[in-house]
Amino acid sequence: MTYELLILCLAAFAAGFIDAIVGGGGLISVPAALIFMPGYPVATCVGTIKIPAFCGTSLAAWKYSRHVKLNYKHLAIMGILAMPMAVLGSSALTQVSNDFMKPVLLVVLSGVAFYTYKKKHFGVHSEKDHSETEHIIYAIIISIVIGLYDGFIGPGAGSFLILAFITLLGYDFMKAGATAKFVNLSTNIGSIILFASTGNIVYEIALPMAVCNATGAYFGARLAILRGNTFIRIFFLTVVIAVMIRFAWDVFGK
Repeated sequence: MTYELLILCLAAFAAGFIDAIVGGGGLISVPAALIFMPGYPVATCVGTIKIPAFCGTSLAAWKYSRHVKLNYKHLAIMGILAMPMAVLGSSALTQVSNDFMKPVLLVVLSGVAFYTYKKKHFGVHSEKDHSETEHIIYAIIISIVIGLYDGFIGPGAGSFLILAFITLLGYDFMKAGATAKFVNLSTNIGSIILFASTGNIVYEIALPMAVCNATGAYFGARLAILRGNTFIRIFFLTVVIAVMIRFAWDVFGK
């Protein structure tokens, strides 16, 4: 195993671990791929890490499904919508730069971090009293917006899904994280289809990373289930701050 592949596998493990708890694994895997896959186009680096992301997310989703009660009807609706939105977002990325979105997201994330820190019970309350129709409408909106975001920008998409489920649907962190995993599966499939069809996946790198990502996801999901909502809230806040730093670097570090 080459030095670069070893580093990529370690990064995949860490990304899977973090992503299984609160999302945001792309904060580790994307920079690692860009640095340790020299000579490959950006699209190939991003396309290659979609395979590990899918494997880790699949294992985490299975792990959560055994411990968290989920509404599979709503999951099906969100999955069907999120997949084409991710493809559309990835296609749009080939036409325009996503840099103009990052200052806006930096402001939004700053507000999210402050609110999460101040509201000690954020993400630990019961679901809101929505009607079935209202619940589905919110689910559709979340799927379209975050699906596009995941394909267009990427890092922190899982964390944004969790935030949306907590804020709009009143889920606790555990259920929000579990639901996010299934939606992420759809966006990953959409992106994989796009990148595979354009030859932008290096399978000899993607497959070893996939094993490591799935292993990290297993331990991350297990820890989240064991420790519960309070632990996940702290982890969520940490990842949101990390996403803020990443976007701040992109906006001000050039």
